Amino acid sequence: MPASELDVESEHRKNLTTMVASTIAGFAGILLVGCYFIYKFRRNISDKLTNIPVQNNGAPEDDLGIPLLSISTLASATSNFSEKNKIGEGGFGPVYKGRLTDGKYIAVKRLSSSSGQGTTEFKNEVKLIAKLQHRNLVRLVGCCIQEQQQMLVYEYMPNGSLDSFIFDHCKGKLLDWPKRFRIISGIARGLTYLHQDSRLRIIHRDLKASNILLDDKLDPKISDFGTARTFGEEQIEGSTNRVVGTYGYMAPEYIADGLFSVKSDVFSFGILVLEIIYGKKSRGFYHSDHDNSLIGHAWILWKEGRASELLDENIQNSWIESEVSRCIHVSLLCVQQYPEDRPNMSSVLLMLGSEMEIPEPKQPGFFLVNRALQANSSSSQMQTESSNEISMTLLEAR
Repeated sequence: MPASELDVESEHRKNLTTMVASTIAGFAGILLVGCYFIYKFRRNISDKLTNIPVQNNGAPEDDLGIPLLSISTLASATSNFSEKNKIGEGGFGPVYKGRLTDGKYIAVKRLSSSSGQGTTEFKNEVKLIAKLQHRNLVRLVGCCIQEQQQMLVYEYMPNGSLDSFIFDHCKGKLLDWPKRFRIISGIARGLTYLHQDSRLRIIHRDLKASNILLDDKLDPKISDFGTARTFGEEQIEGSTNRVVGTYGYMAPEYIADGLFSVKSDVFSFGILVLEIIYGKKSRGFYHSDHDNSLIGHAWILWKEGRASELLDENIQNSWIESEVSRCIHVSLLCVQQYPEDRPNMSSVLLMLGSEMEIPEPKQPGFFLVNRALQANSSSSQMQTESSNEISMTLLEAR
């Protein structure tokens, strides 16, 4: 071919090559941009569904059965764990009110370093609580295990804890007798589920007024499973050398020998019922006429046919005599000295909701309490006197 035609053909090939390369580069760029936006879109959707950014510790969500929330997410939700958002503090750390980006309110329990729980124990507790589904148990919605921090995230209860109502004269007026009876019945249903209806038998070990939370309808939900123990189907009791609980609610056999069972929870329930009816705390109870504990005071009035004198003045205009009498009767059955004499929670629930005949209670444990003990009850070494001559061992009160 002539040289002039060869030059034209060469130039044409160069232009064609340039066009093809440019087209490929353009398509590649568009593809990369598309992939990027698809990735961002999916990431945003994922974050909206879980309300959390991806954890940097690499733990999969399904490992615990609930979402893993990052510290940054919880810090943002609680205004960096500010004091103004602090709504309480238990034996295992403070609790903060928070609000996620979708507007959902949460309660964040930040476990203190002194809680004694390692990561393995914490994960086991989370797995346990995550499986508990009952209308009278507080629902766990997430947790955080990051940068040596361990936090539990619960559904937020707008009315706080039961103790803020029944032990406060003004707020106590908001709980008339029908509401209090519904609260008693709800707690009984929650305990029945833990003891009998859940996959594992669960002993709460720290049932008290401050661990009963109230939702927007003032319905009760049992919370704080930090001291709970799980049993197999056939196991009904256990023992420990480290007695952890709250003075005023613990059963005699638990304090004296470290023995706990479903019946120790039943004892705590009996105390709680008396507090709901009377509007006074069991711990530090004082009566000008005698040295008896709240249990002893209730027992004397019951035996003398004066049980109505136990009524909180806030419910004196709304009480139903048969219901109140039945609740006091059942509470005295629950606080009997020996575990085998106490009913189980399914029987308690049946007695509360029916007109069935109820057996007479025997004299309760911790009938008498030394006044000196009340003045020094914050000490870690406490001794108590009772008609049963049971002494208290070393314990950790909450």
